[in-house]
Formats: sequence, structure tokens, C-alpha cells
Amino acid sequence: MDIHTLLSPIIILFTVIMYGVVHSLLASSGMKQLIQRRLGGAANRGYRFVYNAFAVISLLPVLALTALLPDYVLYTILSPWVYLTTSIQLVAVVVLLIGLLQTGVWSFLGLRQLVRVGERGQSDLVVKGLYRHVRHPLYTAGLIFIWLVPVMTVNVLALNVGLSLYLVAGALVEERKLLREFGVEYVNYREIVPMLIPRFSLKRSQIG
Repeated sequence: MDIHTLLSPIIILFTVIMYGVVHSLLASSGMKQLIQRRLGGAANRGYRFVYNAFAVISLLPVLALTALLPDYVLYTILSPWVYLTTSIQLVAVVVLLIGLLQTGVWSFLGLRQLVRVGERGQSDLVVKGLYRHVRHPLYTAGLIFIWLVPVMTVNVLALNVGLSLYLVAGALVEERKLLREFGVEYVNYREIVPMLIPRFSLKRSQIG
């Protein structure tokens, strides 16, 4: 492993961290208020859609660095185990889609806000379905998916570490927003349901 290969994960990790910092700033209440003062009501309608589009587009250079910078294979998941890990990844994708449907996929993407003037988004705390077992199933599914890639390289490891930190930080930030929005209702929900690691029980849930 040469010096260039050693520098690659450092560059990738730094880039992912910068990506997370920028997106955390853009998602902050202060930034939203600033944009709202500048653009008025139009900001509320288009902010989430533009934010999501920017999040996807700005992630592409990070992924490109992972593919283009010098790399080194750490391990490869071989048959028959790769069939198991791939199956779990597919389950994670299904969980991600179900979670989006349960919270409102159009609102999540920001499309609903674009077409409905004055729409403030979902006002009820979702505690059913996947949310009976974990508070942030989308983040849980994302973490499972990225860590079960069949080929782990130095660059992919750096990317996964950075994305994991970003997802955990995002979950913590979202916790603060939900606490401000739902107050005691969310406090009670948080005491029963874990944040990222599901806890399944045969007993009847106290939620819902």
C-alpha cells in the first residue's frame, strides 16, 4: 500500500465530514429562517425539495472520489455468505421504502409542499409500523445497507465511517426537532422505543 492509497481514505473521510457539516447547516432552523426572510412564503414550499436535490447532487462527487482515488481491497464476502448479506441488503431497501411510505414519501421528497400552498407537512407523530420498533428506521436501514457491501476497500471503509457518523448525527439533530415539535409526547415515545437498534418483543407494544 503506497502513500497515495493511504491518503485516499483521509481525503474521502474529510470530504464526507464537510458534506455533513454543509447539510447540517442548511437543515438548521437558523438557515431556514434566513432563507424565509429573503424569499418569503416560497421558501417554505420549495425548501425541502431543493435541499433533497442538493443533497443527492452534492453526494455524487464524494462517491466519485471513492471510485477514482487509489484504493486497496480489505476483504470480499464470498459465496455462500454473500447471498445472505445481499438478502439482508434487499430487506434494508424494503424497510427504507416502507418507512418512507409510512411517513409520507411525497412530503419527505418535498413534492407535496411544492404543489400545496400553505401546506405545513405532517403534524402527527408516527409511532406505528416500523416506528413501533425503532425511532429512525430509515437511518437503521441505511446503516445496514452500507456495511454489508460485498467488497470492502479502504476507500469504501472511509466512506462508510463518514456516512455512519453523518447518519447518527442526523438522527440526533432530528431528535431535537421532534422534541421541540411534539414535547412530552415524543419524550414518552423515546422512553419506550430505541433510536437505531430495533427491539422486538412478543408482548403487546405500549405504542399505538
